[in-house]
Amino acid sequence: MRSGQQPARPPLGLVAGYGVFPLELAARLRDRFDLEIIAVRNEAADEIAEYSRRAVTWLQVGRIQAMIDRFKAAGVREVIMAGKVKKLHLFRNFLPDLPTLRAFRALPDLRDDTVLNGIAAMLAEHGIEIISQVKYADDLLAPEGHLMGPAPNERQRRDIAFGCRHAKAISALDIGQTVVVQQQAVLAVEAIEGTDEAIKRGGALGSGLATVAKVAKPNQDLRFDVPAVGRDTLTTMRRSGCDCLAVEAGLTLMLEREKLAALAARYGITVVGVRLEG
Repeated sequence: MRSGQQPARPPLGLVAGYGVFPLELAARLRDRFDLEIIAVRNEAADEIAEYSRRAVTWLQVGRIQAMIDRFKAAGVREVIMAGKVKKLHLFRNFLPDLPTLRAFRALPDLRDDTVLNGIAAMLAEHGIEIISQVKYADDLLAPEGHLMGPAPNERQRRDIAFGCRHAKAISALDIGQTVVVQQQAVLAVEAIEGTDEAIKRGGALGSGLATVAKVAKPNQDLRFDVPAVGRDTLTTMRRSGCDCLAVEAGLTLMLEREKLAALAARYGITVVGVRLEG
């Protein structure tokens, strides 16, 4: 290496699951990193192969040792996990390799955090670190202020403040991260059914003027789960009678932002980023 020349940056590992987030993230990273992509079979989109100069490795859920071997062979030291992987894979056609089977049998339970931390521990044993999903792409996070659609009116401002406060409270209890409110009354609280179903329930109880507030959990583990909103969120809001979306600034992914902004304008949905303390 010549004097003053920077050492070559090692390849960056990307584990791609379901949804547009892995594609959008890979598009952001491919010009800055040599991406070593492992795609989860039956989850990741075929288009993920377009974002790496290397051949993409497709693996079934549970082949953690095979993933480690691939990353080690490529010289990967940091890995980003992006996109959803359905938990039902742990109970249906689950064929783990032997090291994964041993590690899973040692887990106290199969809660999401337990499983993901177990996987992180397996990689760490081989000098591979799972990093924040947005370490190298924090521009995907919502900024603070009025973001899209019409400017918030006074009624929406009151419901935004009320909704965010209550969403933060339920997130601290690990119940959910979204509430639907109207006139400073809680119409729906997200639980295991997910954000879209909570929006549908809350919107059905309102009068077309409901606000959706989505926040991060206290100490949200950004390695595995960054809250996200996308076009499906606004479409569900439109159909359910919600005209305002408040998200936690700096901790919420805004996926396909240009398309999202166009949809917010078309539907007349106000989108605001709120900076929360605690």
